[in-house]
Amino acid sequence: MGRLIERRDFLQGAALTFAAGTGIPALAFGADLDAAIAAQNQPGYYPPTRSGMRGSHPGSFEGAHALRDNPKAIADADDTGEHYDLIVVGGGISGLAAAHFYRKAAGPNAKILILDNHDDFGGHAKRNEFHVNGKLLIMNGGTAGISSPTPYSAVADGLLQRLGIHPLELAERTYDQDVYRKYKLGSGVFFDQETFGADKLVLQPGGRQPSVEETAAFLAQAPLSEAVRRDILAIETGNTDYLPGLSDMAKKDRLSRMSYADYLLNVVKADPAVMPYYLHHTDGLWGCGIDAVSALDCWGVGFPGFNGLNLQRTATSRMGYTPGKDLETGGSYRYAFPDGNATIARLLVRDLIRGAVPGTTVEDSIAARVNYAKLDNNGNAVNIRLSSTAVRAINSKGGGVKVTYLRDGEAYSVRGKHSVLACWNMMIPFICPELPEPQKNALHYLVKTPLVYTSVALTNWRAFANLGVSRIRSPGGYHSSFSLDTVMDIGDYHSAKSPDEPVMVHMTRAPAQPGLSEREQHKAGRAELLTTPFSTFERNIRRQMNQTLGSGGFDAARDIAGIAVNRWPHGYAPEYNSLVDPDEGLPLLTARARAGAIAIANADSGGGAYTDVAIDQAHRAVTELLSA
Repeated sequence: MGRLIERRDFLQGAALTFAAGTGIPALAFGADLDAAIAAQNQPGYYPPTRSGMRGSHPGSFEGAHALRDNPKAIADADDTGEHYDLIVVGGGISGLAAAHFYRKAAGPNAKILILDNHDDFGGHAKRNEFHVNGKLLIMNGGTAGISSPTPYSAVADGLLQRLGIHPLELAERTYDQDVYRKYKLGSGVFFDQETFGADKLVLQPGGRQPSVEETAAFLAQAPLSEAVRRDILAIETGNTDYLPGLSDMAKKDRLSRMSYADYLLNVVKADPAVMPYYLHHTDGLWGCGIDAVSALDCWGVGFPGFNGLNLQRTATSRMGYTPGKDLETGGSYRYAFPDGNATIARLLVRDLIRGAVPGTTVEDSIAARVNYAKLDNNGNAVNIRLSSTAVRAINSKGGGVKVTYLRDGEAYSVRGKHSVLACWNMMIPFICPELPEPQKNALHYLVKTPLVYTSVALTNWRAFANLGVSRIRSPGGYHSSFSLDTVMDIGDYHSAKSPDEPVMVHMTRAPAQPGLSEREQHKAGRAELLTTPFSTFERNIRRQMNQTLGSGGFDAARDIAGIAVNRWPHGYAPEYNSLVDPDEGLPLLTARARAGAIAIANADSGGGAYTDVAIDQAHRAVTELLSA
């Protein structure tokens, strides 16, 4: 448990200090690193291979927090003398797409600057890259897939086509479904001693709809009381109408006004002891427990307990779509690259900056090494400036905008004709203080979902093969689920085919606090994430994997080659929650209103944590600026 794992952190030995008298963080570099040359232009700069605390890593948020706590702390900014047609704040999918759409409309010579507070581009679409025993391993550090509950718009789909992304065709020829089948790997539930009284991994029956007998056999092996087993069996396989006498719409209205926990406890009348088994079912989708998500939303994504209600899939739920299988409702295609949507970000950068990402196809981009020194130099029409936290964006009296940002403890200002704020909504009122109060309130209303995606590089996956599992749900675990990565071959990237080869494991944690509303759970989770050191994550990861996989021969000290904890205190874009939000919906139109030469684009402003939403909002923001 105490064995050291080599870790390449963000600061690489640099000490985090603060500029005198400002509260603004500065980076005090050692003698081996010349602060006069931007870090991204230093030889060997390649943040995807950095491990330890990633996501909102040290150095990426302190400046923003200092601005939030003391708006007057910004020192006089040095004018760089640069002038751009467009200044984009935020280098995520939405910010990169905004640059693409602006250049498409304004012409290839349009000068564009993209500022991002992180040490890498992509926003939540980050890439974790490990090299273990000579093998390249890749995992998503954030946004995982292209799928969306609604069909991609012509704009969003057109951008994918422009980048060469054809999801259906890619899924057909890159996924390898046979490897885990060959080893007969399925799903399991790990019942931990602290929560359930005994440590036990129980394999789940295969198939989409296990029979009553198969479900009963699964529960018979679980360390649960007979009463809890009986009630879970009824929830999973029963056909009781718990809302008799009500119409379809009336049932849905009732379900939209109660949490899934309330439904199970007060309508189904299940034993309260079923709660530990179900509480974290919603972690991966909503970043909080079933006590803060409506029963209607949980029915919409296929959770159990609703069979007897005979609900028709015609009413809308999350994001204004018919819940359930995407194909039933004309939803989008489903596909995920090895690094998630970081590939989309890399392809956008290739489209914007010649030579930054080697190659010409989607396939050859996967294993390509980005040349970060190409991102920001005088010869570019488009520049991406990393580790640069925007702290002020104001409309200039004579027209255009002035944007101030912090880098290496110094404040700089640049000027432009237009600006798109493709950053998180809750920061925009601090960055753009001239906005009217109703708009500021609307922007602050949209609370993002904190979430942790942990990537663990293993030297082998023999323990998974011995136990017959590739995916494990841990209702009482520090991470509520973890799984082997998807087996795929794309370009020069090839997943492990043998249990003795290195592999990536993806783990999910939602730091929510049960008993609060969704928004309050998210605020509490954010505070927890920002105060939890990497050492705590590391010890819990090792302990959980040993506890769960130990009977299969797993040894954390021997088998773990590296860990990247992707901490996202501001994670998923907020979506409508009928338990806490007004009937008229989220204040999206008010929040994203254009202010002079400043427009707002991000997934937040579209009310959905999906890549197509981020793209569509970028197009809308650019259209607003140019049509104005």
